[in-house]
Amino acid sequence: MALRRLILFVAVLMAALMVPALIPQNRPTMTLEVEGRGRIVIEMYPDKAPKTVGHIQGLVRRGFYDGQRFFRVITEPRPYLIQTGDPASRTQAMDSANMGSGGSGARVPYEDSGLPNDTGYVGLSTLPRDRDSGDSQFYILLGPSRFLDGQYTVFGRVTQGMDVVRSIQLGDRITSIR
Repeated sequence: MALRRLILFVAVLMAALMVPALIPQNRPTMTLEVEGRGRIVIEMYPDKAPKTVGHIQGLVRRGFYDGQRFFRVITEPRPYLIQTGDPASRTQAMDSANMGSGGSGARVPYEDSGLPNDTGYVGLSTLPRDRDSGDSQFYILLGPSRFLDGQYTVFGRVTQGMDVVRSIQLGDRITSIR
């Protein structure tokens, strides 16, 4: 009888511990409006990359990304990524020598979120060979890129508008991010 009660207690305890994992979490999102293309909704993971998500949310609240353009779009030889987050992209030519080198001036260290660099996932861009140099630039992956795992903080994923992501062209403008 005691063994049965113990087994029942353990089963109930295990079930109680598993329930939160089965309930969808209400994660913060950011919505990008891209001129002439449409809307992209990105779900963020503050539980997996708290510093990165907090920093990006702060920039979004300040309107930092409004008017910026996608300055890197790599689709050949296979779909790879689109990238934004350099404030110079508002006014400079896309082929400017220093395009992609600007940011907000902050430095966000690498966070191992455990999320994959896969289609639709969003990562914080960094300087070459310095994964602790993230700031405002982020990329959205157009295809699987698991070779990037462990090098960049992955902090979100596209939940709506992947068709818009795939249609982005070099120089397309973000009218707003909220």
